Amino acid sequence: MTDTSAAAHTPSGVVDLLGLLAYAELVSFFRLSGAAGLAPDLAAKGELAGVAATEYRHYRMLHERLAALGADPEAAMEPFVEPLDAWHARTEPRTWLESLVKTYVGDGIAGDFYRTVAEHADAGTAEAVRGAVSEAERAEAVAVRVREAVQEDPKLAGPLSLWARRLVGEALSQAQLVAAARPELAALVARGASGGESGEGGGRGDLAAVSRLFAGLTEAHSARLEAMGLSG
Repeated sequence: MTDTSAAAHTPSGVVDLLGLLAYAELVSFFRLSGAAGLAPDLAAKGELAGVAATEYRHYRMLHERLAALGADPEAAMEPFVEPLDAWHARTEPRTWLESLVKTYVGDGIAGDFYRTVAEHADAGTAEAVRGAVSEAERAEAVAVRVREAVQEDPKLAGPLSLWARRLVGEALSQAQLVAAARPELAALVARGASGGESGEGGGRGDLAAVSRLFAGLTEAHSARLEAMGLSG
């Protein structure tokens, strides 16, 4: 049931954050369902199908959180359909292994971002976001698959490492475009980048904070590459 009084008091940046993440989880469900169908064996198909099901549960949880805040979930997601679809179109995997790397790297850096920003939203939103981007179990299953493939054929490491770097670059570029189009979300991100302090006067200051936040998040990228048996 929608709470209209809550809607009046919910910052638009929070609605944007939840809408962005909800659509990201929905798209991830479709993407992983497709990847499961391309998996080379039944065990891998089952693993990815399970990850896809988890993504859908997260989408429903975020959808319900938006409704509880008095927002229209579909309207909250709509501004992010075009930019996220564009990112996925530019980073369409050519192989099953590329799809696994995209899942691990792309979802990993996005999860770091959402967790950091959500800490400066309300407690209920922060809890919903943390639940939606918890990655330990699903990430390990993906990393193991890539690591085993690289151990079996070491020549895969170079191309997959390049692919991972491209994914990060495209994610950073798209994030800046989204922040420029959604100033309330950029302001919330700026608070995340500055540990809760006010931004640098909004506008360009907020966009600069977005860039700094993502630059910091890429530090975890090397650890994810190592987990997959790849190099930076």
